Amino acid sequence: MRLSVLAAVFALLPGMGLAERSPLSAEIASSGIAATEARLAGLPDPTPPDLFALAGLHFLSGVERALQLRWQTGMQADWSELPILRLPIPENPAARAFTGTDLVDLLTGLAADMDAARAALDRLGPRDFALEIAMADLWFDINMNATRDEGEGIGDVALNAIGGRRAAVDVLDPAIRFDTADAAWLSAYTHFLSAFANLALAYDPGPAVDRVSASAKAMKEMWGPTPPSNAFDMMFGRQVDRVAMILMAAAQQPDPALTRAAHGHLLAMITENRRFWALLRSETDNAGEWVPNDRQTSALGLFVPDGTGDRWLAVLDEAEQMLKGDRLAPHWRYGADAGINVAKLFENPPAIDLVAMVQGQGFLSYAETGTVMSLGAWRDFERLVQGDSMLFAVFLN
Repeated sequence: MRLSVLAAVFALLPGMGLAERSPLSAEIASSGIAATEARLAGLPDPTPPDLFALAGLHFLSGVERALQLRWQTGMQADWSELPILRLPIPENPAARAFTGTDLVDLLTGLAADMDAARAALDRLGPRDFALEIAMADLWFDINMNATRDEGEGIGDVALNAIGGRRAAVDVLDPAIRFDTADAAWLSAYTHFLSAFANLALAYDPGPAVDRVSASAKAMKEMWGPTPPSNAFDMMFGRQVDRVAMILMAAAQQPDPALTRAAHGHLLAMITENRRFWALLRSETDNAGEWVPNDRQTSALGLFVPDGTGDRWLAVLDEAEQMLKGDRLAPHWRYGADAGINVAKLFENPPAIDLVAMVQGQGFLSYAETGTVMSLGAWRDFERLVQGDSMLFAVFLN
């Protein structure tokens, strides 16, 4: 899934004007994420809306710090394989070189911010609350100057994150009224990003980044004064380097403690997502909805077909069965009655040999006979949302 995190859904918006603000929303607009987060963290007796806002700002801080690191290092938005790294940001003409330590710091910081967000949500607990936030007030201090500059609004950053629109109505100045159900949604999303960070860190990507970067620099130095005879490096060089980094890192023996942690986060994500849908179904209001139930309307203008919740819960059921090893992941070489036990993959993870895994031998130690996952729930979901399944997967988590 090409997750573009919370900001991704704002690619759906035709534009952003000024909505009626809560005081907290106005504070974010004027002071930014970090300053507002710091004030809320220092409150001796925060209210339920304060705690939800603190959790949300911890979440957004993880995104902001990643974008700031990208700006410092000139890391471009063509890392479409990874969350956050594909979001477009303003160019830094004085960027320094990106290193393996930078990537490890980015992932480690993201995991820490997701932990902090969940800690705030744990303090909130099941208490009811409501908090209105104008989406136009959210921005990332990408160039780290404590001022909102062009291209730093959440809508600017997310504009090209997802293709396609499913707006039911024009929404020029959306304001979301976050409530108890949305706290469960946020918790589920933090678990997803924690799973991603732990899984990436398990393969220690830093040395691979440094190795490929050094070789790319050495090859550039060989050019001399004569331009290359073709444009291949300009067209494909960065993409080839990026794939090389991923494959070199994946070829290492991973840390099983981190893959097991990622597995736990994915299961927790499913649990929290189910809790979100249970809370959402009980809502009877229709005011500033983030994700609507069948009786509500999205404040974002997003058309959510009736039955979306039931279909998505069925997808989660299939995913949980696969993660627990109750259903086997199919492999084209193993036939209809055998597959890969994904739970065993996370428990004792292999170094990734892409050729061996495609051929089949690379997964043989994890293969067994049993009931193979059908993917029927996912196909039903795809039909319901009429081709926008990945967009909705990002939105619904």
